[in-house]
Amino acid sequence: MTEQPAKVAGLRGVDLGVPDVAAHARFFTRVWNLAVVAERNGSVYLRGAGAIHHILALHPREHAQLLCVNLAAADRDAIDRLHARARNAGARLVDAPAAVNEPGGGYGFAFSDLEGRVLRVIADDARHAEARAQPDRPQKITHVVLNTSRQEEAAAFWVQALGFEVSDRSLLTFIRCNTDHHNIAFHPGDSSTLHHIAFEMDSIDAVMRGAGRMRDAGYPIEWGPGRHGPGNNVFAYFVGPDDFVIEYTAEVEQVDERYRARQPAQWVYPPGHSDLWGATPPPSERMKAAQKKIRFAEGLFRP
Repeated sequence: MTEQPAKVAGLRGVDLGVPDVAAHARFFTRVWNLAVVAERNGSVYLRGAGAIHHILALHPREHAQLLCVNLAAADRDAIDRLHARARNAGARLVDAPAAVNEPGGGYGFAFSDLEGRVLRVIADDARHAEARAQPDRPQKITHVVLNTSRQEEAAAFWVQALGFEVSDRSLLTFIRCNTDHHNIAFHPGDSSTLHHIAFEMDSIDAVMRGAGRMRDAGYPIEWGPGRHGPGNNVFAYFVGPDDFVIEYTAEVEQVDERYRARQPAQWVYPPGHSDLWGATPPPSERMKAAQKKIRFAEGLFRP
């Protein structure tokens, strides 16, 4: 019997470099409503309401940066096979699989893709047994959207190296590694930068309560509330500290092997609409500028 190729199992979270860790930690706990789960060597690790040990880590850096995107694998055997798969696909700067030296632990490896984006794939990390949905706390990071000048090539690499599948193509190319409609999406851009990070909430009410909390703290909605076409998810976007663009979202479409990818011509909105509802204005100019600013750090991330 032929062994099935290894594939990643989900999106685990992101590591950000920020010039003021304490200020970001205050924002992400008091306003965005994550919880600190660990601190070490000046870094702060934050969890959501879900089982993943931490979904966001903040590390001291001179400038705001995306240090890496973290993916999950089923077990150590999957890690070893994904390591070989990534190397065979042409991944750059590939670390050997090893114990992960950070809170939450685990076993994994880091590598960079064709445009220098740094990724880690991790298994056997600590999980929270008491995880449960909470009305006002993000469950997880459900997707990360990345800018690229090589949209289809970027998606093809993630498919070949990590086992992702293409879910849909609109202006963006959406790819998935589990039943969520997308975990990663590629947006057309001039360079390899961060477009936004989406945090999944328990309900539309939770998205709106979060939006109210953000407004009270001086962070207005930059786009939304609305409902996307691809993914069918409800959204509200904000520009957070240091111009990281972050999204509260809910009701992400669940798909399986029967789902068929649609093409851009099938995702055309009526004139003047930027989502399925048509009730929200287009994205703000401030947000569109911020969506081009945050770059990946150079070199592999080693906590």
